[in-house]
Parts: sequence; structure tokens; C-alpha cells
Amino acid sequence: AQRLISIKKSVITRTAVVFRIFVVGIGFFSLCFLMTSLGGQFSAKRPGDSPFTARAEVLGGQESRGVLRKISDMLEVIMKRMDTLSKMGNTTDTHRLDELSSALDRIQPIGLVERIQAIAQNMSDMAVRVEQILQRSMASNRVRDGTLGQCEIPKDPRYPDCPSKMDWMRARWTSDPCYAFYGVDGSDCSFLIYLSEVEWFCPPLAWRNQTVTPTLKPPPKKQAVFQSDIGTLLEQVGTGKESLSFMKRRIRRLAAQWASAARRLDDKLRNHWREQKRILVHVGFLTEESGDVFSPKVLKGGPLGEMVQWADILTVLHVLGHNLKISVSLKELHGFLGVPPGRGSCPLTGPLPFDLIYTDYHGLQQMKQHMGLSLRKHKCHIRVIDTFGTEPAYNHEEYATLHGYRTNWGYWNLHGQQYMTMFPHTPDNSFMGFVAEELNETERLNIQRNKVNNMAVVYGKEASMWKGKEKFLAILHRYMEIHGTVYYETQRPPEVPAFVKNHGLLPQQELQQLLRKAKLFIGFGFPYEGPAPLEAIANGCIFLQPKFNPPHSSLNHDFFRGKPTSRKVSSQHPYAEQYIGRPHVITIDFNNSEEFDTTIREIMRINVEPFLPYEYTCEGMLERVHAYIQNQDFCSPEAPFPPVNSSRTWLSSPPNPFVLLPNSSLLTWASNASSYSSWPPLSALRLLASLEGQSCVRACQSAGLICEPAFPLNLKIVPSSSLSVSRLDFQCEGLESEMNHLFPAFSAEHAECALQQDPLLFSCAGSSAKYQRLCPCRDYRVGQVALCRDCL
Repeated sequence: AQRLISIKKSVITRTAVVFRIFVVGIGFFSLCFLMTSLGGQFSAKRPGDSPFTARAEVLGGQESRGVLRKISDMLEVIMKRMDTLSKMGNTTDTHRLDELSSALDRIQPIGLVERIQAIAQNMSDMAVRVEQILQRSMASNRVRDGTLGQCEIPKDPRYPDCPSKMDWMRARWTSDPCYAFYGVDGSDCSFLIYLSEVEWFCPPLAWRNQTVTPTLKPPPKKQAVFQSDIGTLLEQVGTGKESLSFMKRRIRRLAAQWASAARRLDDKLRNHWREQKRILVHVGFLTEESGDVFSPKVLKGGPLGEMVQWADILTVLHVLGHNLKISVSLKELHGFLGVPPGRGSCPLTGPLPFDLIYTDYHGLQQMKQHMGLSLRKHKCHIRVIDTFGTEPAYNHEEYATLHGYRTNWGYWNLHGQQYMTMFPHTPDNSFMGFVAEELNETERLNIQRNKVNNMAVVYGKEASMWKGKEKFLAILHRYMEIHGTVYYETQRPPEVPAFVKNHGLLPQQELQQLLRKAKLFIGFGFPYEGPAPLEAIANGCIFLQPKFNPPHSSLNHDFFRGKPTSRKVSSQHPYAEQYIGRPHVITIDFNNSEEFDTTIREIMRINVEPFLPYEYTCEGMLERVHAYIQNQDFCSPEAPFPPVNSSRTWLSSPPNPFVLLPNSSLLTWASNASSYSSWPPLSALRLLASLEGQSCVRACQSAGLICEPAFPLNLKIVPSSSLSVSRLDFQCEGLESEMNHLFPAFSAEHAECALQQDPLLFSCAGSSAKYQRLCPCRDYRVGQVALCRDCL
């Protein structure tokens, strides 16, 4: 009997639970259906904001309230009965169980299903009834308010997308709660108001003139003042991640150097008035939503270069005196930008509250998902921190798709100089950089006095980097004591030879002390273009690195595959090879044992002093970023490139804006020519023709100059007269204009000149054996290649 009672009890309980879940499911489904029918009335909306009076009328209707009350009462009765059933299933009263068992025996499964189906049908009928009431009520309100004709789709050729957007809103407006937040209620009037006032696909509505929010005036300009106190910056960086802790330690350690550099730059600028900018820094790769693979590896030998750069970016913006906000999560990003509730389909709730936004590719993708159309409207304010650079052919979405340059990155249609790199390897982009610690005179003397002539430190914190390096390490071991800083937890990594003294992963200050003793800092070929070689050179080391033959690129190396650049990397650290060079940097073929042996013996005879390029000092970075913030402007409208049929303008008679420099094939802007507002200024411009197959990067470098893409973007400069053409040895029998990252250029084979049709596509990096490129170059400040001599 007890077993039978137990079985009945179990059956009753399970039946009650199943039936309860089933009814709740029906109720939830019906409620969702009703919400949809009511046109998103339960979606988020701003309190007090009801531009559509129809909504209040519908919800206040007697019929709709009665229907909703009836549904509510029915669900409440069902739930009460199921609660009773559940409680009875938990009792030990045999008599009550027998009664319930008898009741359950009378309920056949088929009858149960029929009753459930009947309930569902009744709810569906009621939902249809509510929808009919809603439609009739809205229609009567429109007639009463006289808006029935006013809400017809306007036919305006200036807004060709309005009809299709109206169709989309009718079908999909409930797909994102943000539409209801902006007052959309399912009526055509609400669609038109949204599409004309929140978005911009439909023309302004005449009958809404009095309710349109007036255009907000930009906040008054304020003067930026250098600041040396880093307390507020450290508070803004936040806590909770090891990556943030690393960045804060770096900010504290370099605080005195930043303050000293700010005083020197202030003196150099002669207290020149600087505008304070409102700046948001969103570090996308550190957000949980992007995966944040960096933070867990900070203490395990993971890459630190990105965090070094971001710490310095935060510091330089703070020290320059700008109004700074920092975001490392989507929640913070939403709050700073004013993202409406929903799934990111709608624009921001107000004007962009920032003059500049610094982020990375992860952050850019997150903004695309959550800013809606506002990203397209405000993207000129964005600066993308991009370690390896993005070339124009990859940045231009249409061109990249049609010509095979599309990758997982790139294709954002930004100006090339909105991308900011760690090293000045891509003139198409802006050079952001970072800083290395500077030595005072006492420290420099101590380093020279305490250098150990036969001590080498290996650049490689991960054990995997040491695989296959035994041959040249054995040669190095003949002459020097080798030290490593390879991370390990318990046992020494087997990849590290026994003759290497491994210190494990060292804190930054201890690593600095090790480098100050060592004579040689040797790279294994990876990682590419990190900050460590510059820090070693700044501490008096010679940096020995491998030459790559053939150069590494996206065509032959997995690391670069998928990156938005065709750049060919000739060594582990091309900047150190090109801009520093011997005796501080030596680049050789590590596969040539004889050359390697000879080089090690040469290094032991060389004495070098600590060296740090000015552009990697605190003052150099402050100077460079100050110039960018005060002068770069990608939001001003650009005049289109001249079309092909305007060749008369380009091949007109003098006065010619270009003059030939004495004893040179370079053209420069004539001092008596028309003046244009430009940064860099026209006084820095040098125009030259490349060799066939030569990029403008190489052509300008061969003349001791830097390719400057801002000139074509700002001035649309191509040969503007027959005199200019002849001086560049271009014999043009024909003229064309098209979207091509190699143009403007000259084809000797066809005697044809080609103009650039889209300014976003001008590329310093592009080259082809078919063309001689027309290259805008500029001079540069010693130790600061990012700025021309008159750019500060």
C-alpha cells in the first residue's frame, strides 16, 4: 500500500509540474503574441515622452482593457488550480491522495490535450480581437487629429529611400526595442516621424515643425592646460584586470618623465593656445565581450606591447590636458555614447558627446553593433590604434571586395590617417607610437661603467620561441654568457639550452637592470616590431636581429595573412633597421654561421652609448599627438576629385602653381600660387615621379623625404599644367580617371595619365611595374618623421 501511495504521489507531482509548465508556456506565448499585436507597447520607452497620442487612446480603450483583464483572470485561475494540485502532491494524507487519484483517473489524456488546445485557441482569438481594436482605434484617432493624409509616404526625389524604409519599418519595427524607445508604435505616422527626425531617410514633416528639437549648439571651446597630476587618470583606468594593473604601474613609473616633458613642450610652444578636446578612449581588446585573451597572460609571458602603447596613449592625452573618459566594457561604452536600449539598430539618443574617440579594431566592431547609423555619421571622429597598419586598398570596402583585398579587418572606409600605428612604417597611416624610459646623465654614466662585455640577453619570453635556435645559440655561447627571461611555472622549459641562465619572467624594473648590464640583446625573428628592442637600445645594448629573405608578408607568412596590409617586412624590427641602424642595430642572415660568428666578435669590440630616438621620448610623443589633435580634421567636407572631362583645368596655361627646385627633379608649391588651408602646410610639399614598379614610400625615401597622403586628400593635387607634366617627364596623350590605389600615375606604354577618382584610395604603398606613380612627399623634423618642419 505504501508503495502504491508513493507511486501515485510521484505521478500526481509529475503530472502537476508538467501541466503547470505547459500552461505557463501557453500563457507566455500568448502574452508575447499580444505584445506584438499591441505594437510593442510594452517595450522600453522614455518616461514622459509620448509624441503619438494614439498610444494613450488605445491603451485607455474600454474594450482592450476588458480583453486583457479576461486573459489575466483566466491565467490566474489556472495557476491557482495548479498550485493546489502541487500542494496536494506533497501531502502525506492518504485520503486526499486517493481522492486526487480518482480525479486524475477521470481525466483522460485526450481530453487534457483538447482542453489545452481550446485554451490556446481562445487566447489566439482574443489576441486577434485586441489587434482589431487597436487598428480601429488608431485609425479613428488619425481621422480625429487630421493626420490621415499627413502620414502618407512623401514622394521626394531627395529622399529616394523613404518608401523602402517605410516598408522595412512596417515589417520589422518590433525586431528591436529601440524603435519603441524612440516612440514608434506601429502606425505610419510614427514611422515617418522616426525616419525623418531620428534617422534621415524621409523628409522633415511640415506639421511637425513646432515639435522638432532645436539644433544643439556645440559646447564653448576651452583651453587645454598641461597637467602633471596622474591621480585622476589612475582612478579612471579602473581595477579588476591584471592588464589594467600593468598599465597603472607603467603610468606611475613614468609619471615624473611625462611631467618634465610637458614643461619642455609648453616652453617650446610658447604657451600657445590649445583647444581642449572631449575624448573617449575605448580599449576594445580588453572588454569581456571581445574575449580579452591578454589579461590572463600578463603574468605568464604574454605580449605586453599593446598594453604598453595603450598606457602611454592614456597618459599623453591626460598630460596634454584634454577631457578624458575611459571605457573597457560595453556597459561603459553605452553610457558614455548614449546608446538607446535595444539591439543597436537605432542611432544614439543625442549628439556625439566627444570630439575624438580612440579605439582599436575590436572596439570599432563593437561600436558598429551598438551605434546603428550613428557610426556612419560620426566615424570621422574615430582614431583606430592599429599595430601593423591598414593600407587604403584594404580600407576601401567596395574596392577591397572587387579586387581581392578584403580581409577580416579593414574595409571601414576611413581616411587612411585615422589608423594610428606603433611604428612609422606605413605613411598612409598616422604614427602614434609609445615611449621608452629615458636615462639621466648619472644613469648613462653608470651604464657605461658597469657594462659586461660578454653578456647577452635573448628577446623571447615564451619557450616556443627558442625551438630550432640551438645552432646559432651554440656559436653565441662560445663568446658570451647568455641570459633568458622565459616564463615557467615549476620546471625549467626544455626548449631553453642548459648553458642559458634563465631568470624567468621579470618585472619591468628588474628587466631594465638586466639590460643595463648586458652588451647584446638578440632577437629570434619573433615577435615582430615590439617595444623591447627600443628599450634595450635605450639602455646601451646592441640589438642583433635576423634578416628575412624573402621578406615576410601576407603572401608567404601565416602571421601576416589576413592583416590589411601588403607590407613586406625585411627583418624582425624594420624601424630599428631603417631609422636607427649601425652600430646600435645590426641585421644579418642568422642561417649563415660564418657571418653570425664574425658579427658576434665584431660586437664585442664595439662600444655604444645608450640611444633613444626623440619620437619615442615622452616629449616626442606629446609633441606628435598635440599636433594631430590640433590639426588633423577628417570631418570637414572634401571637394570631389576633378573628373576626366575637366582636363582643361588641369592642362591650363600659367600661372603654374608648381616650380622646379634648383638642381632637382622635384616640384614644390610656388610661393605666389593660390593659397589653400592645409595641414601639413603647402610649404612642405615636394612632388616627384617614381620609377616604374616603385611605390611612393620608396620614391620619397630615395629623395630623403616622407610620402604624405594628406596632400592629395586636402588639395587633390595632380599635374595641373602642361609645364608640370613635362617637368615630371610625363608625356600624356590621354587622360583617364578611375578608382585605383595606384593612381595618380603615368603609363609609359600607353602614354596615358591616370587620375585618382576617390581620395580614400590614394596609397603611398601601392606599386606596379606598369606605372610611374605621382608622389606627394614632404620634409620632416629630425627625430620626428611624423611631422614636417613647419607642422608644429
